[in-house]
Amino acid sequence: MNVLLFGATGMVGQGVLRECLLDPGVASVVSIGRSPTGVSHPKLREILHTDLTNYAPIESELSGFDACFFSLGISSAGLNEEQYSRVTYDITLRAAETLARLNPAMTFVYVSGQGTDSSEHGRIMWARVKGRTENALLRLPFKDAFMFRPGIIVPRFGARSRTALYRIPYTLTRPLLPLLLRAFPNHVLTTDEIGRAMIVVARHGAPKHVLETRDIRSLLSPSSAA
Repeated sequence: MNVLLFGATGMVGQGVLRECLLDPGVASVVSIGRSPTGVSHPKLREILHTDLTNYAPIESELSGFDACFFSLGISSAGLNEEQYSRVTYDITLRAAETLARLNPAMTFVYVSGQGTDSSEHGRIMWARVKGRTENALLRLPFKDAFMFRPGIIVPRFGARSRTALYRIPYTLTRPLLPLLLRAFPNHVLTTDEIGRAMIVVARHGAPKHVLETRDIRSLLSPSSAA
């Protein structure tokens, strides 16, 4: 399987990249982003691309992929709807529309969030924008598309948030990870679990296209990978 990865320098993306590089069934990973990942691996190739709203200059390098794992995103804190949409909706759809045209047999997996509003008309701004993004992605002519809606995400194996404000609670909760997973199995996922689940849906699909934490976790059971 050849994988295209967006957001590899973010916390979730770091976990996804690690799992792709560890998986013997993933033949190659191409990362697209504004900054290098800092990871060196025979399976990894990086494309540094500054304008994530225009892929015409690199279109020749965007064909031949089986899956796209899209974990690029920002916090809505301090942003109005237009500003938040510019990254969450516009950048995501520009990439997805290009890839759907070049790779119609691709599976596209998007990291959304718990609480996303599929109606697009709720009171919470970020949830409306995420819902609009999910709905637009599901209408594109990919072979398949899946929306991941994790709740609490715990970084593992060196993954860390690029946002300093988020690193403090992640550091504090790390010793509590076993307790959190036991107490809230339907609300907590680790970065490596998200990465492994993405690979599973790219290979085998899933019963539905919008996957909450409980659904994502179910993908990791031995029977789901058979």
